[in-house]
Amino acid sequence: MSLSHKFSLLSLFFLTTFLTATTLAFYPASGQPDADSSQDEGWISIWDGETLDGWRASENKDSFSVEDGKIVVDGPRSHLFYEGPVANGGDFLNFEMKAEVYTYPKANSGIFFHTQYQETGWPRIGYEAQVNATHGDPRKTGSLYAVQDVMDIAPHSDNEWFDYYIRVDGKEITFKINGEVVNQFTEPDDREGTIRLSRGTIALQAHDPESRIYYRNIKVRLLPD
Repeated sequence: MSLSHKFSLLSLFFLTTFLTATTLAFYPASGQPDADSSQDEGWISIWDGETLDGWRASENKDSFSVEDGKIVVDGPRSHLFYEGPVANGGDFLNFEMKAEVYTYPKANSGIFFHTQYQETGWPRIGYEAQVNATHGDPRKTGSLYAVQDVMDIAPHSDNEWFDYYIRVDGKEITFKINGEVVNQFTEPDDREGTIRLSRGTIALQAHDPESRIYYRNIKVRLLPD
């Protein structure tokens, strides 16, 4: 074999090795691009998993506690408002939020957004994303409460964790449960009152002493204004 032929074969070997290594770096073993990495970009945790630091409870403060890496909601009416460092103390405008939620039978709760702290009563400002699989209220999980509701049949079951996703972008509100869109609402320009989009924080609801709910892995991703 000539020297030039040997050199050509060696060059081909190194080129093949380089291309193979480059391909594996960009594609996992399945042969498909790794989509999860881009989906995780920009998400910020707003709960530390251990304390209620950065959150403030109204009226019945003992309705919220932390146990084994989850926020336990169990007690008379109260609301837990986010006041941590993200978005300058919870001044959210356009954003995505996701949380894992667990409901016990006949439990009722909710996630408020574009709201603000108030010491007593049901929040008067902002919208509520309902949490309810089997409570007597016919408005079930995925409802934009009393505005555009998911009636009678919940998109999840009690006694198991499910993923709740909320997106607010301009006038568009989207809810997903376990990755499936269950509600989309476009706020009309002429909507009046305080139950409307503006900007504000997020709050978790303790509805009544018979309702026990867990929350964990609470994250947000800020969207352009």
